[in-house]
Amino acid sequence: MSDFSALRQQMIEYQMAARGFDDQAVLRAINAVPREEFVPTELVEFAYNDSPLPIAASQTISQPYIVALMTAALELKPEDRALEVGTGSGYAAAVLAEMVSQVYSIERHKILADSARERLEDLGYANTKILHADGTLGWPEHAPFDAIVVAAGGPNIPTTLKQQLAIGGRLVIPVGASLHTQKLLRVRRISADEYHQEDLGDVRFVPLIGAAGWEDETTTKALKKAELSLPELIYQSSEHFANIKDVKLDNLMQRIGDSRFVLLGEASHGTAEFYDMRARITRELIEKKGFTIIAVEADWPDANHINHYIHNTSAAPLQQSPSFERFPTWMWANHSVLEFSHWLKAHNQQIIDPKQQIGFYGLDLYSLNSSIQAVLNYLQSVDPQTAEIARIRYGCLTPWTRDPSLYGQVSINKQYRKCESDVLANLQDLLRNRLDYSLADGERFFNATQNARLVANAERYYRTMYYAENNSWNQRDQHMFDTLQSVLANRGPEAKAVIWEHNSHIGDARATQMTARGEFNIGQLVRQHYADAAYLIGFGTDHGTVAAASEWGGPMEVKQVQPAHMDSYERICHEVNTDNFLLPLRQPLQDITRTKLLTERLERAIGVIYRPETELQSHYFYASLPRQFDEYIWFDESSAVKPLSKETRAGMPDTFPFGL
Repeated sequence: MSDFSALRQQMIEYQMAARGFDDQAVLRAINAVPREEFVPTELVEFAYNDSPLPIAASQTISQPYIVALMTAALELKPEDRALEVGTGSGYAAAVLAEMVSQVYSIERHKILADSARERLEDLGYANTKILHADGTLGWPEHAPFDAIVVAAGGPNIPTTLKQQLAIGGRLVIPVGASLHTQKLLRVRRISADEYHQEDLGDVRFVPLIGAAGWEDETTTKALKKAELSLPELIYQSSEHFANIKDVKLDNLMQRIGDSRFVLLGEASHGTAEFYDMRARITRELIEKKGFTIIAVEADWPDANHINHYIHNTSAAPLQQSPSFERFPTWMWANHSVLEFSHWLKAHNQQIIDPKQQIGFYGLDLYSLNSSIQAVLNYLQSVDPQTAEIARIRYGCLTPWTRDPSLYGQVSINKQYRKCESDVLANLQDLLRNRLDYSLADGERFFNATQNARLVANAERYYRTMYYAENNSWNQRDQHMFDTLQSVLANRGPEAKAVIWEHNSHIGDARATQMTARGEFNIGQLVRQHYADAAYLIGFGTDHGTVAAASEWGGPMEVKQVQPAHMDSYERICHEVNTDNFLLPLRQPLQDITRTKLLTERLERAIGVIYRPETELQSHYFYASLPRQFDEYIWFDESSAVKPLSKETRAGMPDTFPFGL
């Protein structure tokens, strides 16, 4: 369970004090009100986010900072009597109740008025009264008021509210000629007929509906929108495109904003559209936002071959090389990746500063054999004596490098328990000698260190996998996150990273049934460490073809993707009246489309293995799409990725369902 008191303190510190807000009376009131009690149950984890949240009747609970700002603008005193127009959830009324003697609040939606009244009573706010009525007319029976606050934007300042102010009273209200341009105004009553008006800045609120506000046409439109089917809502909320080459990504770049991390998923490991769209987005991020790191769900040594190629230190990527020999070869050795690597090389050739050149890095830990060889080769070139010691230490793993999962079965034997300390000793020796080694070639030392760390983590992974599958998943994603951190540290504090992995890795695991199994993933870890500096993008498709195998180590086949299950997100997207679209899921939070998508549904995941005959059991899991991703990219019909080789080589056995 979340520590809401701690989250409340963080909200005050980071969202208010950090912005220069220092009204201590308001901060004390904010700290006293449990905001989590005023948001819908399904959104309680976001109660202290720096954003508005949707509530019933297509309304919102305002951003905490805005509540604090408007409350401070009222210049409240303990003996004051305050009127609030737009009760909503009752949160702002509770804040007011902490500061004044009596609060009167009016709400035009009965469902909100009734629930706010009950909630405030349950929380012990006896000095509040809630009325279901037209708030633009005020509450004349209890006038005059020392303070009036309006939580909705009107076309002008209602005269009825001004007249219900006491002499010296303050009215704070958003006003604008349209719903998109509003100013927060403070009106002070000087005398019976004299008022003074101040502009407090730009804001954006839901419309103030009533006799002295906007006509109910806006509400009618909102209700009509609410009556639309979910596919119709998605159509209205999404950006449609015909093909990847011509898609306009300017709006996506704006939504990504200043994010330091962009995580690009895929719903299968063998769909060309996912690779090509990720490449297109990554090019934009490199050219327009200065991203310099591409980190992928691939083994470090294999990805390092592409890294050498794009830095012009090796001949050709993917073709006629030892890279990507492990099953599934088509996952990276395909035409989409080859074409993208050519673009990366051409881009780097135009960049003089090495720090601004693009690096291509593998995050995975399956390359036990090639990583051992990379460490030994490096040590042989810089310190042959240490290389011989390392070769002896790695000897306990040598029999299993071609089939590492067998190591887990024999590691219970005392003979192999020493392996863990031996492989760690090699890593420690490298780190201990980092100054001497890195002087010669810092990049080669970094590469060797990452391979040594990979061997240590892989030894633990395979040993754990044999006994506790779920824990091995966590070890793998923790390794990927730690590797990403190492790459960031190596590239410097200004580095920004694009991560290419399966949806099941880059979507926040807390929004899926993975969390019930105690599993996390790199998407969750990045969000937890970097919050809104990470932008998570998922991908989906309904039907078409996919490159996949029927069993681990089997040959690649071009398989038909079954139409999506009727209870899945994919089925809903298939019913949208367009083939391809980008669907923003992070903002605006109050959007009815996002709210309706929050309900958990089935989501499909195809890895390197696809079993259409048992698709529901093998390839679907439950998730909440808007919590899992910040954006979702849809291709109604997709096609199989084209491998560079005709033959798929058998490799390691299945280490996780579907090889994700």
